[in-house]
Amino acid sequence: MWAHRRVLTASLVGTAVEFYDFYIYATAASLVFGPLFFPSTSPATQLMASYASFAVAFFARPLGAAVFGHYGDKIGRKSTLVVSLMLMGGSTLAIAFLPTYQAIGFWAPLLLCLMRFGQGFGLGGEWGGAALLATENAPPGWRARFGMVPQLGAPVGFLFANGLFLLLGRYLDDAQFMSWGWRIPFLASAILVILGLWIRLKITETPEFAVILERQEAAKAPAIAVIREHPGALLAGTFAAVACFAIFYITTAFALGYGTATLGIAREHFLVLQLIAIMFMALSIILSGWWSDVRSPRSVLIAGCVMSVPMGIAFGPLLGLASDAGILLALSSGLSVMGFVYGPLGAFLPSLFPVRLRYSGISFAFNMGGIFGGALAPIVATALVARWSASAAGLYMSAAAALSLIALMARNHRRA
Repeated sequence: MWAHRRVLTASLVGTAVEFYDFYIYATAASLVFGPLFFPSTSPATQLMASYASFAVAFFARPLGAAVFGHYGDKIGRKSTLVVSLMLMGGSTLAIAFLPTYQAIGFWAPLLLCLMRFGQGFGLGGEWGGAALLATENAPPGWRARFGMVPQLGAPVGFLFANGLFLLLGRYLDDAQFMSWGWRIPFLASAILVILGLWIRLKITETPEFAVILERQEAAKAPAIAVIREHPGALLAGTFAAVACFAIFYITTAFALGYGTATLGIAREHFLVLQLIAIMFMALSIILSGWWSDVRSPRSVLIAGCVMSVPMGIAFGPLLGLASDAGILLALSSGLSVMGFVYGPLGAFLPSLFPVRLRYSGISFAFNMGGIFGGALAPIVATALVARWSASAAGLYMSAAAALSLIALMARNHRRA
């Protein structure tokens, strides 16, 4: 039992660092990166440019998935996870020391995007390895509940990220925050990375992959083998993951930017509303793990997608009310549903691929889903609101959920 706790802690800490790093960037992109790192035009244009830099990591993630998946399926899960965490954490830490556009001109957004690319490249191998670390150590009948644990890294990382930004907002004025305060969360990421490395260096290889190494059955070119031998599983996994990315980044990054810039709500106040709402996501992830072991991960994902479609339609009008009750209901509903389209992925995606190709398969599918669901989410939501009104803000979530639902229904799933 102690070995299981250590493994689950290692998988949870890694994904918590992942979401902490990703979300401090998303928060900074919504609040400060526009005026600090991009040419002075209109605030709306700066915000869109900032969101574009946010999207860079999503295009780097499949590349990272291919590289880290290759080594994860050749030399093992543990070593690959250590390297991915170091690259991810190092890129995040470097952002804390970047000079602004006023200091070095166009080199500033270029360096910012380069570090963002490094974040995404490292993250490309992080989630898949963490999910396998949990599920490949799970006892019979517990695979979904073990696979749910790394998914809890999302709300945990979110709480640390938003909580720190909230504290900075309480104790720093706007000038101090814009000048140097925003750098503190990026510096603090080093603490989480060190903790994650310390835990991961103490774990052993997963039992299922240890058998592959012992039998010398590791694939020579895992990424190529996945594409050639399991194209249907790859497509199903990719589009099954689209909904969770769209929901998360619209209810967090977009909502924060819209709430503070358009609705005029104080940053600290909006962060408190998001911190309350994220607790509903944590609860639904836990429920989804239990439900998936009772039924199947695919069944729970289908139910989550069905719930997501009307939620996306209602999200914009609720957000547009500009009241605490309306905003909290919009955020809580979105993040509650998010748990049911995200929590089961830790067990669903590994079940699509054989052990010898799992790291490559699930990493590539998950991160390609991030491009379709997450990279463009804040940009599309901002454009929809500008074209119509706040009532259109959640339509991208509904469309993403419908796409995931089609992929799940079309997949003749054999192992879930």
